[in-house]
Amino acid sequence: MHYLLIYELAPDYLERRGEFRDEHLRLAWDAQQDDGLILGGALNDPADKAVLLFKGDSPAAAEAFAGNDPYVKNGIVKEWSVRPWHTVVGDDPFQAVKPEEETE
Repeated sequence: MHYLLIYELAPDYLERRGEFRDEHLRLAWDAQQDDGLILGGALNDPADKAVLLFKGDSPAAAEAFAGNDPYVKNGIVKEWSVRPWHTVVGDDPFQAVKPEEETE
């Protein structure tokens, strides 16, 4: 299953992230190697949210990431949530769903 870790960023996220960015990125690259993190990044215009995509049997890896993230620990992330994402199209969907063959 895929899971989205969704961050609600503090209004001063861009100004404050520098102090914690290396530690945050180290955690993210480690999670990409070991804990099912597929993609992650902040949304732009406005920079008010970030989304990280995890793959696994449960949301535990995404939840653990948030619990250890210096952005969360230091209030740069106001709140976070994990949502299951039932992917059906793409290179590696949870469950590929294709259209039925059309009949003439």
